Amino acid sequence: MAAAPAGAGRGGVSLCFATAAGVKTLALSAFTLVWTHSIAKVDWQEDWRVTPDGLELVQARVKGTGPGMEPPPEARLVDGWFQWQPKRAPMQEVVLGNSGAAGEWRLCHEGSCQTLSEIVGHPIGANVTTMKVCKDP
Repeated sequence: MAAAPAGAGRGGVSLCFATAAGVKTLALSAFTLVWTHSIAKVDWQEDWRVTPDGLELVQARVKGTGPGMEPPPEARLVDGWFQWQPKRAPMQEVVLGNSGAAGEWRLCHEGSCQTLSEIVGHPIGANVTTMKVCKDP
């Protein structure tokens, strides 16, 4: 999933992660958020776009099913993944919690993935991270 530089036709926006220790800004306009379900131990992936209207959830995928992770009726099985296009308005922010039971949230962009701890430069632990659109100056 290739992403254009921040502001490239997007109205001057970037992605920001806010933690108790500060804010980290990433110059990207599209990314995949990945995590592992704490009980079923299967991956869940979401494709996001960073837009002037907010964070837009474009597509979601889950590798299997389990408690609290049932795909919606419109999901289709493609290459071993249930995938669908959520119908929701862009969100100004998304709060990411971490139980510590299944590893960290991972952000993938241009073929590589990093944990949130790697992105923000310090261990996240079980603390909340807020993902939101930052307006470029």
